[in-house]
Amino acid sequence: MEDIALEVNAGAYPVLRLLGRGKGGYSYLVDGGGGRQLVCKQIHHEPCAYYQFGDKLASELGDYHKLQELGVPLPELLETDRARERILKEYIPGETVYGLVLSGALPPWCLEQVRTISALLRPAGLNIDWFPTNFIPWQGRLYYIDYECNPYSEQWDFEHWGIRYWSRTPEFLRHVQEQTP
Repeated sequence: MEDIALEVNAGAYPVLRLLGRGKGGYSYLVDGGGGRQLVCKQIHHEPCAYYQFGDKLASELGDYHKLQELGVPLPELLETDRARERILKEYIPGETVYGLVLSGALPPWCLEQVRTISALLRPAGLNIDWFPTNFIPWQGRLYYIDYECNPYSEQWDFEHWGIRYWSRTPEFLRHVQEQTP
């Protein structure tokens, strides 16, 4: 994919590979120059049956600032291109919590840190997307690599929903089976 570059404002970033597709956009690993890898998220406007969006880019930026103020570990937001609906952010290397749960290698401290994040968010009236593909442990710290947050609802908080996917539960294994061709 290196012959494809994503422009963000005045810069062009060669695409190394697709990292993933979420409800709000596609995330690409890009070459930031000088051996530095970054993430470029391209907002998309594909329909999502279970989620309603307004201005996705504005929402993403507002959510980043809310979570940052609360002290949630996030990849640093480096640049925003409003015209192209792109966000350039720090790349957190490593395996997602999903991959670590799948291989039986999730460090116990990850559960401690995700519960700490949950304890920060609940009094602030917020939830994040607790699905384990949105978290990467790196250098002893658990990062939430998405910026999405939503008003708090007990139904969708970590203890009532997210925890179901942070170990090899029936829900997690069913999801794995549904994703396997």
